[in-house]
Amino acid sequence: MTSRKTSQTMKPATAAKKLGVYLPATPASFREGVVTRDELDALQADPPDWLVELRREGPHPRPVVAAKLGVSIGGLARGGVSEALTTTEIDALMADRPEWLQQERATQAEVRREQARLKQRRADS
Repeated sequence: MTSRKTSQTMKPATAAKKLGVYLPATPASFREGVVTRDELDALQADPPDWLVELRREGPHPRPVVAAKLGVSIGGLARGGVSEALTTTEIDALMADRPEWLQQERATQAEVRREQARLKQRRADS
């Protein structure tokens, strides 16, 4: 018997997470099936227009929103942000700089400084 190599598949939610896009904003054809590893690789290598548009304009999933705002996902929750945001909404938050955003950005900066300090300490040991 010869073994035939089958392509690994994943749920659309997993593929959307790997692509960094908000699943409900993807086309129905993407949401309603399975995505093979080869299809995912093709989407990453040569993204179609809908993927380019989603990555540029959103709505973006919470991990992407948090990264663009420079805060943690927990910081988003503390700030009352529970939904996906578009690039325009993220830009408006950055321009407005509400108190919660300033506090969460400061907290995140302190966490990064502490992580860098610990990394340097381990490297020196």
